Amino acid sequence: MSILINRRRFMQASSAIAVGALAAPSVRASASTTGELRVLTYGGQLGKIVIDTYAKPFEAETGVKVIPVTQDFEFAQLELMQKTNSISIDVGPMGSGAALQAVQKGYLEKIDYSLFKKDDVEGLLPTVKQDFGVGFFFYSFNLVYNTKKYPADKPRPSSWAEFWDVKTFPGVRYMVSGQYGNEGPWEEALLADGVSPDKIYPMDIDRIFTSLDKIKPHVRKWWTSGSEIQQLMLSGSGDLMQSYDGRAAYSIGQGAALEMSRNQAKLTCDYWVIPKNAPNAQNAQKFVEFVSRAENQAALAKLYPEGPTNKNAFKLISEEIGRALPSHPSNMEKAVLVNGAWYSEVGSDGLSNMQRLTQRWSEWVLR
Repeated sequence: MSILINRRRFMQASSAIAVGALAAPSVRASASTTGELRVLTYGGQLGKIVIDTYAKPFEAETGVKVIPVTQDFEFAQLELMQKTNSISIDVGPMGSGAALQAVQKGYLEKIDYSLFKKDDVEGLLPTVKQDFGVGFFFYSFNLVYNTKKYPADKPRPSSWAEFWDVKTFPGVRYMVSGQYGNEGPWEEALLADGVSPDKIYPMDIDRIFTSLDKIKPHVRKWWTSGSEIQQLMLSGSGDLMQSYDGRAAYSIGQGAALEMSRNQAKLTCDYWVIPKNAPNAQNAQKFVEFVSRAENQAALAKLYPEGPTNKNAFKLISEEIGRALPSHPSNMEKAVLVNGAWYSEVGSDGLSNMQRLTQRWSEWVLR
């Protein structure tokens, strides 16, 4: 959903990458494949995990020299490449909103699903199997509460309507900023106002901000990065928070007195995309097939607790690990799936809904 969301939600995973957890080489790819591949991997610990679970095994299997580029892939970066005809990335993950913008501009290659094994094509959830890309992994925004403030013998918030209920659940609140437009407390505001999860889209922007007016006086901080909300959670200063699930899971693992609710989680994913006219597009297509295999997604899920987009990956991980991931069936049925197409939809004024939200937020937050 977000072209900037990746670095804001990166979670500090274990720095020790177990060799046994890496995906085993497969005989499916051609042994005669040669050349190189520039893969954008994200930065930080997540980038390292992507390199060790995807890039290195792909290189070992195919003989293709993989050159990792440890940064995020933003729409502006892709657009500059296309306009200057200097494509420096062959494949990389991009948020759904940015990817849909890129599709409208004709900046992306179509994915060649003929390279995929039948089980893997059928294993991909419908929302992640797109012409323009294949879902990387699912992540979500979740309601998190302080267990000291709300102990087990007292009522605990489990919905966004209850998050908005400051009388029943008083306390310090933190929520994500809407300054980027393609992420913000939009769906949560509508859910709090009584909109049914299946009626969220198309979103009523006026109703969003009317609902936000009610909670605004009670939000101490609108956070703008994953590291910021993680620090706030670890500090113990918040009582009710909206957080990336990975950041919350890490904070809980570090001993923070928190609990995360999967109810009404906002679920989204980034996509592996191939820029139009990428110099190594053929190898990029093979890489997208490789990272979509169930066994490789399972290997990544064991090291980085976000949800596989290939449902067959859950057959290869323990039930304990699986149930902690946002795309586990038991969690998905309680979640709201982000509609990236709505965010990139352009109105008669030439503005996308994402741009419209950005403008409204910048005016509203200063009032």
